[in-house]
Amino acid sequence: MRKHLFAAVLMLPLLTSPGWAGLLDTLRFEGNSTGGIIAWTPEVDRIYHNIAAVHCANYNKVPEITSAHRWYGDYVAFRCHFPRGYDPRKWMIYGPRVRAFN
Repeated sequence: MRKHLFAAVLMLPLLTSPGWAGLLDTLRFEGNSTGGIIAWTPEVDRIYHNIAAVHCANYNKVPEITSAHRWYGDYVAFRCHFPRGYDPRKWMIYGPRVRAFN
């Protein structure tokens, strides 16, 4: 009897894990300093440019959307790159450029 109870306790996690299979591995956004992907939804369709811009701004870079597949299950991909005219030595000495709106 104890062997059967012990075996049942050992099998319990194996029986319940398929129920959680799709809940924790689906991320809406994934990225690093070179770019990332955003899971597409109709709500994200209007703001994925902003999501990419905020993410790349953390690395002092600008985003470029590389692919946008507009259906469920696909992703909007983007890459982060330094803006044209970026000079790291000037950035370290003078800081970021300040834009004046005249």
